[in-house]
Amino acid sequence: MKYADDFRRIAREVLQGKWLMAVLAGVIAALLGGLGSEGPEIKLNIDASHADVSFEYAGQTILSASEGLNSGLGALLAGIATYIAIVAIALAVLFFVLGSVIAVGYARFNLLQVDGGTPSLDALFAYFRNWKTTAVTRFLRTLYVLLWSLLFIIPGIIASYSYAMTDYILAEHPELTAGEAIERSKEMMAGNRFRLFCLQFSFIGWSILCVFTFGIGNLWLTPYKQAAAAAFYREVSGTERIGY
Repeated sequence: MKYADDFRRIAREVLQGKWLMAVLAGVIAALLGGLGSEGPEIKLNIDASHADVSFEYAGQTILSASEGLNSGLGALLAGIATYIAIVAIALAVLFFVLGSVIAVGYARFNLLQVDGGTPSLDALFAYFRNWKTTAVTRFLRTLYVLLWSLLFIIPGIIASYSYAMTDYILAEHPELTAGEAIERSKEMMAGNRFRLFCLQFSFIGWSILCVFTFGIGNLWLTPYKQAAAAAFYREVSGTERIGY
């Protein structure tokens, strides 16, 4: 049985000479929602003199409107808010679907690295033909974690760890249905949830250091963590390469 130190060692070894590509893949995956990035959101701010309504994506304002408070403000804001809400909902759905595809592609990218290959960025976009399965899988995972969290926080956390290997499973077995992939992840993580927690917690020092770099350090920390997670999957799935 391997421990957190072993998975981090494997990650460092497979990333030697491949850091640039790994960083680029991590940035693209984050921007396109493959790492759970925030999607579109609507913001409404009202103060004593005016009201603002805006639509933002990835921290950037896409659409916005501002009006002074007057008798026609209510109707104006209602029309603007309705328009922006429609745009936001449509983009949120697209972002969700795109993110689900990229998440599986990024899992594949990291598996190829751990297997000793030199993956290209094309791996991130390799699962568009399976977009329905990836989207349904992400939706069900989110729903299940939410429902378990309604009972209490701890069951929700446990559920999130139970489903943690789903993207890797779909990356290797795209023929599976969403339910089958989730079920395989649950079976695979039985008895391994705490091990994954320990692996993730072992990066806490690096995460703290990244705070002092204003987040820039995450450009390198993300591929390091993802490569270690891919090595973890290889071990718990029984598909690791001899010589690890």
